[in-house]
Amino acid sequence: MAKNTEISEAQAKFNVGDEVAFKIEKKTFHGFIDKGYTNSFLITFESDDPEIIDKYHNKVVINNQHLKMIKAAPKVETDDDEDDDEKDSKK
Repeated sequence: MAKNTEISEAQAKFNVGDEVAFKIEKKTFHGFIDKGYTNSFLITFESDDPEIIDKYHNKVVINNQHLKMIKAAPKVETDDDEDDDEKDSKK
């Protein structure tokens, strides 16, 4: 069976590197998106609570519907035309 590779509307709001807020065990944390999955993201975060650190090791997978955007990561634009020009001039 083929995997569903379509990005949902909720998933499209977030990108790798974005700073987000989320709740774990009724406490709010801030972290950064490391990797995206079909309906969730891998988030790296920091905590002062030793129990949270021991349980989660500063990484957690959170459903995209439970994330709140804090700050979007800067978007890197690639200019494919420049790459093509460089290849043509080397020929």
